[in-house]
Amino acid sequence: MTTIFDAPEDFATTALAGFAAIYARNVRLVRGGVVRSTRVPKGKVAVVIGGGSGHYPAFAGYVGPGLADAAVAGDVFASPSTAAVARVCRHADKGGGVLLGFGNYAGDVLNFGVAAERLRAEGIDVRIVPVTDDVASASVETPAKRRGIAGDLVVFKIAGAAAEAGKSLDEVERLARLANDRTVSFGVAFGGCTLPGAAGPLFTVPKGRMALGLGIHGEPGISEEKVSSANDLAKLLTGKLIAERPSGTRKVAAVVNGLGSTKYEELFVLWTAVAKELADAGLEVIDPECGEFVTSLDMQGCSLTLVWLDEELEALWRAPADAPVLRKGTIIAAEPATDEIVDADGPQRFAPASEASQQGGKCITQLISNIADALKDAEEELGRIDAIAGDGDHGQGMRRGSAAAVEAAKTAVAAGAGAASVLAAAGDAWADRAGGTSGALWGLALRSWSNAFSDDEKLDDAAVVKGARLALDGVTRLGRARVGDKTLVDALVPFVEALEREAAACKPLVDAWTAAAKAAQDAAEATSNLTPKLGRARPLAEKSIGHPDAGAISLALVARVVGEFLKGV
Repeated sequence: MTTIFDAPEDFATTALAGFAAIYARNVRLVRGGVVRSTRVPKGKVAVVIGGGSGHYPAFAGYVGPGLADAAVAGDVFASPSTAAVARVCRHADKGGGVLLGFGNYAGDVLNFGVAAERLRAEGIDVRIVPVTDDVASASVETPAKRRGIAGDLVVFKIAGAAAEAGKSLDEVERLARLANDRTVSFGVAFGGCTLPGAAGPLFTVPKGRMALGLGIHGEPGISEEKVSSANDLAKLLTGKLIAERPSGTRKVAAVVNGLGSTKYEELFVLWTAVAKELADAGLEVIDPECGEFVTSLDMQGCSLTLVWLDEELEALWRAPADAPVLRKGTIIAAEPATDEIVDADGPQRFAPASEASQQGGKCITQLISNIADALKDAEEELGRIDAIAGDGDHGQGMRRGSAAAVEAAKTAVAAGAGAASVLAAAGDAWADRAGGTSGALWGLALRSWSNAFSDDEKLDDAAVVKGARLALDGVTRLGRARVGDKTLVDALVPFVEALEREAAACKPLVDAWTAAAKAAQDAAEATSNLTPKLGRARPLAEKSIGHPDAGAISLALVARVVGEFLKGV
C-alpha cells in the first residue's frame, strides 16, 4: 500500500519535486515535468517523453545525456494535460524539432496529439511515436492497438542515443519506430497496487495465483494461473515473446522489470532462468538490464521485454547514457545549463468583448458551476463504474476538471471576457486539471464548442447547436473513437444528432436539448451491451459486458444538468 503522502491529490507533484531536488545533476523542475539540467547543443533533436505518474523511474528518471531531454508528468495513472505537454516541449526545443514518446494509451495519444498540433502551429516540427510493446493487449496482427509498458525504456533509449549522435529528426523518428516495431513485452502480477489515499488495491489476485498480461495502471490481468517456479515463469515469459521473433534474428536486448514491490533478488533469480531460455533459443543477449524501470506504484509483479536487434539498433542500445535510472558506456561530457527557465505563463489575456457576450460568459460560468456540483456528487458512482474494467479514476478526474473549469471561467468573466473566451478558458482548465482521456476529451469538446460562439455577439440558439457539432467533430477526429467503441462518443453522437434534428424542426432550444439529453441517457445505458474497443478497458472486454461506460454515463449526466439549467433561464 502507498502510505507516505500528505494530500493524495498532491502526491504526484510532491514526488516530482523531491526527485528533481535529489537529481539536480540530471534535471531541472518545470511546471508539469522536468528538463535536462545540462547544456544541450542548439539544433539537437529534443526527445520529450512522458505519461502518468506512479511508474517511477518512468518517465523523469530517463532524462539525461544519451536518453531524453525532458519528461512530462501527469497525475497518478493519468495522462499529462495538453497544456503541460506543450509547455515542457517549448522548454526542451533547441531548434532541431521534437520527438514525442509515450505509451499507447488513449489519454496520452489524445493529449500528446493535441499538443503536437499546437506546437506545429507555432512553427515547431513535432513527430509522435507511441510505444506498443505489450503482447497481451492485442494480437500480432494488430500491433498498433498494443499498450506501451516496459518497452518504453528501450524505445526511448534508442531514440535518445540517435538524437545525442546529432541525427536529424527524420532519422530519430525512423529509428524510434524501428525500435518500437522490434520490441515486445509481457508481464505478470502477484498483487494489485493501491492509489494514494485509497482504502484498498485496484485489483486483487487470489493467494497462490498470478495475473497474466496485467496493465501498469492498475488494470487486472487478462487471465490467471497458479504461481509457478522461477524456471516455469521464465518459460512462460520468454515463450510469449519468442513466438514473435523475426526470422533470422540472432541478437536480443533484454530487460527484466520489477513493478514496484518485487525485490531485486527475486528479479535476479528470474534472470538466471530467462537467460537460459534465451540461450537455448539460440539468442545472444546484448547488455541486459534488470531492475525497476516502469513500475505501477506498489504492484507486486514483473515483466520481460525483448528487443530484436539489428546492427543499427545494437549500436544505439549500447551507446553511452547518463540518466538517474540508466547509465551505460563512458560518461558523456556535459556542462551545467546556464540559461534561465521562465516557467510562468502569466495572466491570460482576453480580447475585448461586447456587453451582450459578457453576459453570455456569466451564464456559461453559472452553468459550468452547476455541472461541477453534479459531478462532485456523482464522483463515487462514476469511479465505481470505471473500476469494473478500468482504473477507477473517472469520477475523480471529472470532479477535478469541472472544478478547475469553474475557476477559470470566473477568472475570465472577471477579466471582461466574452462567451467564446470564457468557454475556451474553461475547456483548457478542465483538460489541464483532470488529465487522462476524459479530461482531454472534455477540454477538446468545450474548446471546439467555443468556436461557434463570439466575443462580439449575443449567444443564440443556432450557435449552441453548431457548437455541439464542432465538439463532436473535434472529439472523433483526435480521439479516434466511433459509435460502438464503448466510449462517451456512444452518447455524444445521438445527443448531437437529436439536438440538430429537433432544432431543424424549429423546436425551442430548451425542448431540443431535453430531447437530446434523453437520447444521450438512453444511449449511455445501452453501452452495457457493448464491448470496449479503445482505452484501458479494451483488454478486459468480458468484465465490461453488462456495465455501462463511465464516460458515456457522465456525458449524459452533464447533458441532463444543462437541460435543467435551460428550463430555469
